[in-house]
Amino acid sequence: MRVVLGVAGGIAAYKAASLLRLFTEAGHDVTVVPTAAALNFVGAATWAALSGKPVHTDVWSDITEVPHVRLGQSADLVMVAPATADLIARAATGQADDLLTNVLLTARCPVVMAPAMHTEMWEHPATQANIATLSERGVHIVPPASGRLTGKDSGPGRLPEPDDLYAVAARLLAAPVTPFPPEPPNVHFAPQQFGGEPPLSHRKPDATPLPVPDAPSPSRLADRHVVVSAGGTREPLDPVRFLGNRSSGKQGYALAEAAVARGARVTLVTTVERPVPPGVRTISVETALEMRAAMHEAADDADVLVMAAAVADFRPAEFAAHKIKKTAGTDDAPEIALVRNPDILAELVERRGPGRSPVIVGFAAETGDDTASVLDHGRAKLARKGCDLLVVNEVGVDKTFGRDDNLVHILRADSDAVTDVGPAPKSEIADAVMAQVESLL
Repeated sequence: MRVVLGVAGGIAAYKAASLLRLFTEAGHDVTVVPTAAALNFVGAATWAALSGKPVHTDVWSDITEVPHVRLGQSADLVMVAPATADLIARAATGQADDLLTNVLLTARCPVVMAPAMHTEMWEHPATQANIATLSERGVHIVPPASGRLTGKDSGPGRLPEPDDLYAVAARLLAAPVTPFPPEPPNVHFAPQQFGGEPPLSHRKPDATPLPVPDAPSPSRLADRHVVVSAGGTREPLDPVRFLGNRSSGKQGYALAEAAVARGARVTLVTTVERPVPPGVRTISVETALEMRAAMHEAADDADVLVMAAAVADFRPAEFAAHKIKKTAGTDDAPEIALVRNPDILAELVERRGPGRSPVIVGFAAETGDDTASVLDHGRAKLARKGCDLLVVNEVGVDKTFGRDDNLVHILRADSDAVTDVGPAPKSEIADAVMAQVESLL
């Protein structure tokens, strides 16, 4: 595939070198188009050496090749990482004062922008308005991560890691294309999150029309509302401590991405900060009680509910207003009283009643023991919870939590059949789960 990697003038430009390596190692033909300011951070020689192609910032180099038109027209994907506030503003207003902005105007393929800047710049109304404008035009916005910025600053504005950016690009490159021009996208926003939906994936046809293949059957998830929970809850003990678990949220995010790829409207209730799949509305929570409230509210018009989060079974009975101190000269430890958290999955099933809408999917992280196997425990939980599907995975040291692959067993309430998936990437597991969901709609 032909990829144009745009690089704007920010300190995060150094990460784009690793992203370029991921593209080239996967066999993609990459042309790097930096802005003039970007070359203050990473020089043209570096981009040329890593891509194997000459690097230009203006429209006057190789003018006979008309690069400002050719690059955009021939690309299968344009990704800008980092995208600075200045570059975003120029793109939103349709300026064409350098090679990169010309490419953005001529591109007839998916365009991805990964903003990176100081928190104050990211949160400024002007930047947010420019992001909204680009999203409405179908540009995929990968929201910035939170973390250490330039100097001593910390907060939202950090460029996501190259692996996460490449995963977004790979998904778009694998997606089917639609005729040009596309229908105007119907964009939904969550607070502080901008992700256009549906994806802008199109190509400008040649002068001679090509035969049009039969359209694939639409997904049963198209235009349905899918609600997914992700991550592990944190139950505060005192101002600095909490009870939690090892869940990374990767599987929940993969499920959200798989649902979006099938045309669904997706709400992601999450406890972790990861790059959000394009087109996903997010609700950030921390505790089990916060997740409970968010899931019940989002379930009001949901067609599918997926409880992939690792919700704590217990929480401290009391929250200490001050840090719990050790007692000097003694080995005494405080006794922490616990109370049960609500069973969110069971509540959602009970709320649904005897009908079959919405479809409800549960997840069970299980360990085998002397009394039963992982699968036996899973079957018992499926009967107890009353959900339609239960995804059972074995957990433990070096298993499931934080890994990129997994082995799961998908159980159905309406059948004794078991679907085994894996060991496989969590994206593949997500696709298998969504295929089962479609069969129930």
